[in-house]
Amino acid sequence: RDLSKPVGALNPDRLEKFEERYELMSDDPAIPPFFYGTHYSTAAFTMGWLIRVEPFASMFLQLQSGKFDMPDRTFASMAMSWQNCLEDMADVKELIPEHFYMADMFVNKNQFAFGQCHDGHTVNHVELPPWAKSPDEFVRLHNLALESEQVSATLHQWIDLIFGFKQRGEEALKAKNIFYYLTYEGAANIDSIENPVTREAIKQQIRNFGQTPTRVLREPHPPRNAPRLSYPLPINSTTSSVMQIPITRDVPVAFVTVRSFTPQSGLVTSISCNQTFAVNRMAVTVNTQSVPEPLVETDPVLSSRNSSRYRRLGEPLDQSITPSSACYSVTEDHRHIIAAGYWDYSFKCFSTESGRLVQSVFGHRDLVTCIAYSPDTVSGRGAVLVSGSRDATVLVWHWSSRLQRVAGGEHVQSAEMASPQAILTGHELPIICVAAHADVGKVVSCSQGGRCLVHSTSGQVLHSLRTVFVCLQPHQVCITSQGHVLLLYADNGGLLSVFDNNGVLLAASKLENQLLALSVSQDGQFVLCGGLGRCVEVRRCHDLKTVQTYSACESSVRTIATTNDERFILAGLASGMLVAFPLEYKLWQ
Repeated sequence: RDLSKPVGALNPDRLEKFEERYELMSDDPAIPPFFYGTHYSTAAFTMGWLIRVEPFASMFLQLQSGKFDMPDRTFASMAMSWQNCLEDMADVKELIPEHFYMADMFVNKNQFAFGQCHDGHTVNHVELPPWAKSPDEFVRLHNLALESEQVSATLHQWIDLIFGFKQRGEEALKAKNIFYYLTYEGAANIDSIENPVTREAIKQQIRNFGQTPTRVLREPHPPRNAPRLSYPLPINSTTSSVMQIPITRDVPVAFVTVRSFTPQSGLVTSISCNQTFAVNRMAVTVNTQSVPEPLVETDPVLSSRNSSRYRRLGEPLDQSITPSSACYSVTEDHRHIIAAGYWDYSFKCFSTESGRLVQSVFGHRDLVTCIAYSPDTVSGRGAVLVSGSRDATVLVWHWSSRLQRVAGGEHVQSAEMASPQAILTGHELPIICVAAHADVGKVVSCSQGGRCLVHSTSGQVLHSLRTVFVCLQPHQVCITSQGHVLLLYADNGGLLSVFDNNGVLLAASKLENQLLALSVSQDGQFVLCGGLGRCVEVRRCHDLKTVQTYSACESSVRTIATTNDERFILAGLASGMLVAFPLEYKLWQ
């Protein structure tokens, strides 16, 4: 679709008819002229798209006096809907966000009786394009198309039409982007209308027949920028490691994470099973083949006499806790390490600069077994922090970037004693692992016995995840940017499963070698895996098929992270080594 044009202007033949109507209305002093009498976003259109799912089906019935629309007008085919948007004089609607993430909107799970079309065809599930074998695949590929380079290069022009300088005035006229005047903000002063019948009629018009968003931009929106890199980026398809350095020899690396300041520099923070942590500087150099390679410098403090003082998390973990990546998180700015597993039932925050204990946070009635940290990029106020415990509860906390600590009280910026924002219940046995995604608004927790629950960050239970095999030992869980959940079990030889936004199992894969570490790509399309097989694998998230296997490492892989630009994989090994591999997702997209 040409995103520089409104839907009504996509078909030149139909646009001529809209232009003729505009000219005929130019002499009407009562109503300003417009091209389109219907809007691109109305309550009725939204309910029409979502007519197969509740509560929108009930809302639609209420709007239609208890009856569904005529079968021929019911949303039944993506191809037909597109055709209507090109030809029908009363149809200029836009897509809604659910087209890019909600597969259920295309499936008539509730078995509503929509009736038969004039050609005898019964309206049931939505007919999808031939390139989509299932609703889940349609949503996945549709989302990839939205994030593609072609759309990214032109999406700013659509923003200009909807939210920007082409929404009103002379530029809107040039773009053929003028709708009925009551759809615009401030077009009518409701309070000044004395006639109650007229006032109510205008309210109903505004409420039911579309509202143009507030105009937020007066200048053209800039195009989406690609990452600006000052070194060449040829595709590196090698499967061999491009860097190996010792972190803590013969002591397994339990956790690693990376923060990139620029494409050429950053920090690598690692934590080993003996509670030693390292803050290593990373640089990206270019080899003789003009291929970028990472260079990680060993933390100089570790080689000094005071290494045990400044690079050791001050208090030992409880003897019953086996250190793993589930026990640790690092804040986004890499200034603090958050660790779980202490005998006093707290989790603790340490300074990465000095190793000093900054805060002990209490809230559980038993050992805290796992921790998860997720930056809140929507509000920008810090991060969501989640703790799981042997007391079978999960607590949601707020990490304040301003206070540099876990905040408390109803006001999340308060410096008072930390208190949880929500208590997540539903488990009966100790919590093994947790994951959080602040932007998606989800928390996933898994307990002994295999129970895995999905909550909202505010505490509402959303789903219970069930796989096709009986598994009792969850090991790790991840949430993608699309809201999908990847769940790794340690029993029965190992099982990796993926669930969609609604908790429906999409795929499950029995493992040849037990996996110990997962890391999901930023776009949610791939997952990096490593474990007892000593290899790092790249799998597609939607079907868990392996697309790349890197050369074997010297020992098992305990933890995995990627650089911010997703050019390199960093793997922490049981031998205490840190290994880097080149990463090129474009090879497998």
